[in-house]
Amino acid sequence: MADNDTRTAAPVDDAHRVRIVKVLGRIASVLSVLMYVSYIPQIANNLAGNYGSPVQPLVAMVNCVVWTAYGLLEKPRDMPIVVANVPGIVLGCITFLTALH
Repeated sequence: MADNDTRTAAPVDDAHRVRIVKVLGRIASVLSVLMYVSYIPQIANNLAGNYGSPVQPLVAMVNCVVWTAYGLLEKPRDMPIVVANVPGIVLGCITFLTALH
């Protein structure tokens, strides 16, 4: 095969691309929710008197507030982003508050 081979990969049709993006969006949403659910053990530890740092959950909560606002303000609304970040707001806030001692 010559170095000047001009073959390219077959283009992905738009419908296939949209399906891939939707699947990736759903997977990312589930993973984000699982990431914030992982705060539950830290909340339990905080309530038991084994306090963790409040900085990381505070920063995560603020990040989730911004992403949620972005998703809600997009036209059309980007609901996978909203759904993925609302648990982070709630659980990040609870984790932050329980880590204060």
